[in-house]
Parts: sequence; C-alpha cells; structure tokens
Amino acid sequence: MFSRLFKRRRSRTEFSRRLDVGLRGRLQKALCWLLSLSSLHVVAMVIFEGLSLNDAVWLTLTTLTTVGYGDYSASTIAGRSATVILLYIAGITILAQLASDYIDYRLKRKEYMIKGQWRWHMKDHVLIINSPKHDPAVYFHRLVDQLRATDAFADVPVQILTDAFPEGLPSSLREREVVHYHGESSDFSALEAASAGDASAIIVLARDEYSRVSDSVTLDVLMQLDELCGEAKPYVVAECVQDENRNRAERAGASTTIRPVRAYPEILVRALVAPGTEKVLENLFTHHDDHAMRYRVSLKGVVWSDVACDLMRAGLGTLMAYVREDGHVECHPAPDHRFDAASIILMVREVAIPTEADVNEALRPSPVPL
Repeated sequence: MFSRLFKRRRSRTEFSRRLDVGLRGRLQKALCWLLSLSSLHVVAMVIFEGLSLNDAVWLTLTTLTTVGYGDYSASTIAGRSATVILLYIAGITILAQLASDYIDYRLKRKEYMIKGQWRWHMKDHVLIINSPKHDPAVYFHRLVDQLRATDAFADVPVQILTDAFPEGLPSSLREREVVHYHGESSDFSALEAASAGDASAIIVLARDEYSRVSDSVTLDVLMQLDELCGEAKPYVVAECVQDENRNRAERAGASTTIRPVRAYPEILVRALVAPGTEKVLENLFTHHDDHAMRYRVSLKGVVWSDVACDLMRAGLGTLMAYVREDGHVECHPAPDHRFDAASIILMVREVAIPTEADVNEALRPSPVPL
C-alpha cells in the first residue's frame, strides 16, 4: 500500500513538472512568434511607408498594444495589408494568448510554492528536516516564534522539508515568512531541492519522539547531509530518541544531539544560539547527572554573591534561585542583591548530593571573634 501511495505521489509530482515545462515552452514559443511578426511589420513599414526605423517600431508597438495614438499610420495598400495580416489577425491574437499563458504560469507557480513543489534556492537559511508526528503546525508555530525572538535568527528565512503538509503550510506559518518543500527527508534530491548545502543551520527532528525507528531515519539523513555538504556542512542539531544513538549521530555528522522535547522547542533554539547550553537545559528535565534540588534554609539579609561563594567553597553545588516566605521564586539576581529566603534551589552533582544539614552548616554565620 505504501509503495502505491509513494508511486502515486511521485507520478503527480512528475505530471506537475511536465505541466510546468509545457507552460514555459508555450510562453517561449508565443514570445518568439510575436517578436518575429513585430519585426516583419517594422520592415514592412520601413519599405512600404518610408518610415524611419524608430517610427516604424513606434507604430508597431502602438498598433500591437491597441493604443493607437494616431501620430503615425499605414497609408499604402501594401502597408495596410501588412498591418492587418501581421498584427490585427496574427499579432494581437498571439499577444492575447501570451498574456493568458503568462497568467496561467503565475497561478501555477503560486500553487507550486504553496504546496511545497517549488525550489526556493535559498541561502543562509534555517532548514528544519522532518516534522513531529502529532500537531506539527502547533509545534512549528512555537519553534519559529522562538527563533524570531533571538537576535541571531530574527530575520533569517526558515524552510521546512517535510511531507506533512501536502496542501501547503497553514497561512499563519506562511505569514511568518516560513516556506516548505514537500518531500521525504531521506530523499537526496529533496535535500538538494531544500538547499541543505547553503543553509546556515539545520535541525533534524525525530519523526516520532517515542519510536526508536526515528533514530534510523535521522542517521540516514545525517549521512546524506555529509555527502551533500562535505566539509562545508552547516551547524546541525539532531534529535535522538535513544541516548545510546547520540554518539552514533555525532559520528554521522551532527554538531550536537538532544532528546525530543516537544513541549519545549526553546531547547533546540538554544542549541543554535548558544551551543552547549542545550546539555544544561536537558539535565533540568531529568533526574540524572546534574539536576536542581530545593533545600529549606532560613536566611536573613544575606547577599547573593556571598551565599553562592559559600556553597561553592563547600562543594555543595551552584546556587540557582531562592524562595521567599510567600513562595515567590527569584532566579539568579544581581551579585549584590540582598535578600531573605525560606529555601534555596541548587544545581547539585548526582554523585555527591548534599543533605539539608550540609547546606545549613555551610551557610551558618561564622562566629565573631572576641
């Protein structure tokens, strides 16, 4: 069944391409005929009417476009016959056909653009390969909004290579200057059509964030990107469902790898804007490696930098935030910020998680010497 669907889709694409070539061929042929007839009429006006070349060209254009200023006109029988045969009968008819074909071509071109069958020939763009299995439009809205919120990608064009939108991207995405190319992510010709080699950054999404098969598709895409781009490969962020495949993905050409976190596309954007920060953000979503913990302490009138240094000297972790008596959480204030706290939040090491007693002991005021 899948092979029949693929063949059907491919046949439709090939038919559209043939239709596109046919329209362009008709335009070119009509234009050649029109130029030939116009040239013959110019020659006829010079010979039969004794006009200069400039005046003959002017008369031909005003007659062909039906403007008819009347400043020049054919007066001889031979000149009038040439005008009727070359322009009235043939020329104006071909001009009307040329205009009709041109409108058809423009409409077909717009349809190709909307349905992702147009090669955009983009440069220095962000290329997103694949789309989430569930609610791809909602996810892309959030991802593009996060890209536009950064200085680095505020004005960078975005292109999506996916087969998820056969009838075109939602208008809300197109209004954000997002375009797409409809194709299979593992199709080498589709990667070429999406100008993967000229992108400034590439994001390879997992097709299904819960399926290990998605990693196979990702690895295939990475290897084809390596073949397509060579040494000039853009910065590539790849999603891996299984952690054991992350090293394989990086060996295949990914600049960095992250786990699929559909609720937070911000992690992908941080991986592009500040490479390395995605690892820190990922740790915040797991209970492995370094992670954040909350400790009850009672602090009065302390300075943020003093508390942070005391904890680091004791090897207990990195101070991330404090919690006031009313429950409000204040994250990473200024170094000289003075505060009262009922709890603090630390980034601690998995191999050495401090106890609440350890934290309180480290923050206990030193005795004043007599």
